[in-house]
Amino acid sequence: MRKTAIVTGASRGIGRTIALRLAADGFGVVVNYVGNAAKAEEVVTEITSSGGRGLAVQADVANPEDVKQLFDKTLKAFGQIDVVVNNAGIMPLSPIAKGDVETFDKVIATNLRGTFLVLSQAAQHVAEGGRIIAFSSSVLAKNFPAYGPYIASKAGVEGLIHVLANELRGHKITVNAIAPGPVGTELFLDGKTEEQIKQISNMAPLERLGHPDDIANVVSFLAGPDGGWVNAQVLRANGGFA
Repeated sequence: MRKTAIVTGASRGIGRTIALRLAADGFGVVVNYVGNAAKAEEVVTEITSSGGRGLAVQADVANPEDVKQLFDKTLKAFGQIDVVVNNAGIMPLSPIAKGDVETFDKVIATNLRGTFLVLSQAAQHVAEGGRIIAFSSSVLAKNFPAYGPYIASKAGVEGLIHVLANELRGHKITVNAIAPGPVGTELFLDGKTEEQIKQISNMAPLERLGHPDDIANVVSFLAGPDGGWVNAQVLRANGGFA
């Protein structure tokens, strides 16, 4: 049976590039999105026009029923699930002293609760020999002001992948996380001056922002045959940023 991958948050940015890369690698790809159906369908069209298999499925990763339906619809359409990439995430910033519980709860709901729910379904449904890939962030090592909610959520993600890797002993399923540095997506660039972008770019020894392809290449490695001996790790794909 041909292999299938779910990519959450795949309608744009890094998730879109991951979905296209896995499709090029031969996976049928479920393109998950939360709000922008048109963008998700564009990704599916790009996959299918190149001879691949794609399906757009709406689901909010913070909603247990949505996540369950995401996996159910994938199984119904493709028969099995071999790779799950939980890329969906948000990054509103708020200083801790502000005590903005609403922002904190929103970030935790999507980034940490969402990862927990996706990992839970993946643990139940990924086929033997499959791969589960979550997303952390290299900003954990920087401790920038106003990143408290985001860093808290991603620290939790790193804890979850180590535990799940142990829980899946005997199933030949790897569980890893990728921690990108700054990547030049539309979302990242929005609202930043040229000077700010240059400053951030120069923080890594390679002196540039990451490209979505840089991250998709790491996903492809972990999802493919060459990544089979990498397990319970956080790969910091960041050009030396941290």
